[in-house]
Amino acid sequence: MVGRLFTGIKRFILWDYPRATWQYDVMVGLILAFLFLTPREWFRDQARIPRANKIAILQGPHGANVFWIEASLLAGTPELDRAAKAAELIRTQTGDKPRHLRLERVLDSEQETTGYMAFTRP
Repeated sequence: MVGRLFTGIKRFILWDYPRATWQYDVMVGLILAFLFLTPREWFRDQARIPRANKIAILQGPHGANVFWIEASLLAGTPELDRAAKAAELIRTQTGDKPRHLRLERVLDSEQETTGYMAFTRP
């Protein structure tokens, strides 16, 4: 009795049953049930976790620094205040107050803002 049970478990784990048998159908059903009934949190699904806002530091020409600022960081900021807000974000990121800041909007093909490029001099 124990030997048959051990053999059955071994065949199940090693996927030893031929197709079109009831054992094969049970294994496939268990796999599908696991896939569709398991909560997303068990797999730490990245699609539902919001992405962190970022500022990327790039090296520009002639020793200038270029910063990529995501659009969400400056969303809701009036256009006249965007340069000051960008300077504050850069200061918190680098610890240095940027001088001669020039801010340019980056647009996608549908003319929506995807981010900002901030150019500073050392």
